[in-house]
Amino acid sequence: MRRFVFTGGTAVVTGAASGIGEALAHSLARRGSDLVLVDRDAGRLDAVVAAVRAAHPDRQLTAYVVDLADAAATARVAEEIRQRHPAVRLLVNNAGVALGGRFDQVSLDEFSWVVDVNFRAVVQLTHALLPTLRVEPGAHLVTVSSLFGIIAPAGQTAYSASKFAVRGFTEALRQELAGDGIGVTCVHPGGIRTRIAQNVRVGAGVPAEEFETSRRQFEKLLTIDPARAAEVILRGVHRRRGRVLIGWSAKLPDLLARVAPVSYQRVLAFGLDRIAGGAVRRVSTGPHHPARRQTDPERRQPEAAPAADPAGEPA
Repeated sequence: MRRFVFTGGTAVVTGAASGIGEALAHSLARRGSDLVLVDRDAGRLDAVVAAVRAAHPDRQLTAYVVDLADAAATARVAEEIRQRHPAVRLLVNNAGVALGGRFDQVSLDEFSWVVDVNFRAVVQLTHALLPTLRVEPGAHLVTVSSLFGIIAPAGQTAYSASKFAVRGFTEALRQELAGDGIGVTCVHPGGIRTRIAQNVRVGAGVPAEEFETSRRQFEKLLTIDPARAAEVILRGVHRRRGRVLIGWSAKLPDLLARVAPVSYQRVLAFGLDRIAGGAVRRVSTGPHHPARRQTDPERRQPEAAPAADPAGEPA
C-alpha cells in the first residue's frame, strides 16, 4: 500500500477541541489537509478553529458541535458530513471519555455512557463515512484506543471494556478493508497530557474526596505532550502502520501483557505506584481486594481512579 498523502484531502477529527484532537488539527493543517472538526465543547472548538485558520488561512475548516453520547445527534452530523464533504480521505476517531470507579461502584447508565462515546460513536461514524472513504483514493481510518485497550487495571472496567472493543473492531476492520486500499491504524497512547483526567466522571458509588485525591496523584503519570502524540500518530498514518503505541508508558505494558498476560498487573502496579506516590496501590486495592485485607485491613483507601492514559478528549 502506498504511503498516505495528506495534501489535497479532507480529514475528519473527533474530540478536536483540546488535547490530541487539537494537536492533530494543527498538524494536519500544516501537512496540507482540509479539516472537519467535531467536539461537544463549542467554545473550545471555536478557539481551535480560529487558531488553525490564523496559522493556515488557505485551509478549509468546518466545525460541528455534537455530543457523541447522543446516537441520534451523531447520526445527523455524520450524514451532514457525508453530504457536504464527499472527499474525506482521513477519519480520526479520537473522542473519548472516562469514568472512575470499580464495576460495583458505577451505575449501568454511567457504564453505557462510556461505551456510547468511546465505542458506539466510533462504529457509527465509521459506518456512515466508510462509503466516502471507499471512493477517495488512498484513504485511511484511525481509531484511538488506549493503553487500557492493552491492559485492564482495577477501577477501569467501563473504560477498558470500551477501549478493548475499539481495538477488536479496528483489527477486524483492517482485514476487511485491505482489499479496498484503505489503511487502518489503531492507536494506543500512554500518559498524554489531555483534559480527560480533569473531566472524568465519578461513579455514583465512589466517595468524592477519595476520588479527588486519586485523580491528582494520577495526573503525575500524564507526561507526554499532545503535540508529540499527534506527530507520532500522523507518522504512523503516513507509513500505513496498523498499530501505533505512544510512549514507553504504552510500549512497556504492551510487552508485559504479551509475556505475562495474567500476571503483568503486579509488575505494572509496582512501577506506577512509585511514580504516582502510592496512588496506584490505594486505588487498585478496594475494600474487598485480598491484598488490601492482608496489608492494611483498617485503613480506608481511595477506591477508584480515572484513566491514567487519556486517549482522546471529551466528545
